[in-house]
Amino acid sequence: MQNPIQPQAEEKGGTRIRRSLAFNIIGAIILLLLLFGLISGVIGFVSFTAAFKKEYAETTWHMADTATLLVNGDHLDAYLAGEEEEEYQKTREYLDSYCRRIYVSLIYVIEVDRSDYGRFVSVFNSVYNDVDDTEYKEWELGHPRDTTNDEYRRKYRAIYEEGAPYETVYRINTTDGQHPHITTMVPVKDSAGEVAAILCMQRPVRELEDARRPYVVKIAISTLLLALLSSAAAAVYIRRQFVGPIQQISAEATRFARENTVLEPLGEVSRLHEISRLAASIDTMESDMAESIRNLTAITAEKERIVTELSLAQKIQAAMMPHVFPAFPDRHEFDVYAAMDPAKEVGGDFFDFFLVDDDHLCLAVADVSGKGIPAALFMMASKIILQSCAMLGQSPAEILTKTNEAICSNNQEEMFITVWLGILEISTGRLRAANAGHEYPALKASADGRFALIKGKHGFVIGGMEGIRYREVDVQLEPGAKLFLYTDGVPEATDASGAMFGTARMTDALNEAADGSPEEILTAVRRAVDGFVRDAEQFDDLTMLCLAYNGAGEPPAAAEIHQTEKTEKEEDPA
Repeated sequence: MQNPIQPQAEEKGGTRIRRSLAFNIIGAIILLLLLFGLISGVIGFVSFTAAFKKEYAETTWHMADTATLLVNGDHLDAYLAGEEEEEYQKTREYLDSYCRRIYVSLIYVIEVDRSDYGRFVSVFNSVYNDVDDTEYKEWELGHPRDTTNDEYRRKYRAIYEEGAPYETVYRINTTDGQHPHITTMVPVKDSAGEVAAILCMQRPVRELEDARRPYVVKIAISTLLLALLSSAAAAVYIRRQFVGPIQQISAEATRFARENTVLEPLGEVSRLHEISRLAASIDTMESDMAESIRNLTAITAEKERIVTELSLAQKIQAAMMPHVFPAFPDRHEFDVYAAMDPAKEVGGDFFDFFLVDDDHLCLAVADVSGKGIPAALFMMASKIILQSCAMLGQSPAEILTKTNEAICSNNQEEMFITVWLGILEISTGRLRAANAGHEYPALKASADGRFALIKGKHGFVIGGMEGIRYREVDVQLEPGAKLFLYTDGVPEATDASGAMFGTARMTDALNEAADGSPEEILTAVRRAVDGFVRDAEQFDDLTMLCLAYNGAGEPPAAAEIHQTEKTEKEEDPA
């Protein structure tokens, strides 16, 4: 038998193991340090930026609030009306001088349309482009303009209606070609204390970029130096304390994987407790694995024997049922086709059809309780008993009664079987049938008809109770009629969600292929079942049989279905 454990490396692999271990640990240390440095840098970067923005906003607020002292809030409308020109020019000069003195890009005063804060007009506008190499142009007195966006609208509203002392708009990461800046807005109030306008001050934040850049560089250099020093120290320590002992352990594991022989134990290979325990575990593993290999060899041989026997049992079971089609090539009166797909290697379902004599065809489909080998053995015994009773020329009810008596007389495992059995009189199309707890058959009563279930009272299952008598149903088949028999594996086929295929879907599939041959009908039903369950596991045996009656002479006038009461006293445990 081939060795189930393959060697993972040659002796020269010890060098590869040593290199890989040191590389992995040192690499992990470097990555952790880099990650720590990155996280620390990001936290510091974010905190520094937030603190800077807060400090800039507050100082800009105070500068903007001071600028409001230069503006007479009572005369804004007069300025816009062209009045108080001398006062307006003086105020404008003060604002221009103040803008240059405090080194900001813009100081402008606007009156905002308070209906929706979507527009404003310019009252004052001081521009100092040299601060940040900008190209702003001064707005004329009364210059109208739409509000930039909803953020500005909210902040205008907060100043006018909510009494906010100031509001700030940050433009740190700009994408419109402007330089990074902040705009702080403060109210301009009249003598009554009401907000008459808003003074906006735009201040560049180039200092933020100039301050953050060296910070990032310092963090990167510090992290890199720390990673290099830590990796060098880790490399020396790992080679001395880990690699040598682990190389020895690895070499022994490789040797054992190749040879499967136990040699001298490794013993104490390291002063480190964990590595010494690893060596002891290798010693124990070699002993246990050598024993496991011996057991596995025996178990594998036994499993192969069981698989062989199951395969043989499957072939025997398949050979027990009709498997050559067309089954009766010389009989033009009928055509029959059947198939059985077990859920396991062997199953408990079976079908059978055979000529009792030249004018009588026996049909049977059955389902044994349980699955696997026990169900298969019980199935084979039941099939033999059914066929033996049928060949005696008895009626379907008598056949099921005799079979039940035979099985109940020695059924220590208390298994049971459901059976539908019918005998077709070929010359007349008369079909006599009996049902022992099995699924209702589906019948297409005429050539132009549709499949429908033949429902009636079930008899009790075979093997369940002694003394049971079964009743028969007579069905008159006309030429073109078709009969479909099946086990519960068809309607109870289940998809992944637990839903069942059901007899309604089965009947629909039958009617879609109603004009086909028996083989085509079974193929259509199986295709419908497979399309419904998809990838769900098959939990039950799936067995189907279809009979097409072609007729043997003049067809009867119409299909006729009725129950025939037997002359003897019958029990109806259902």
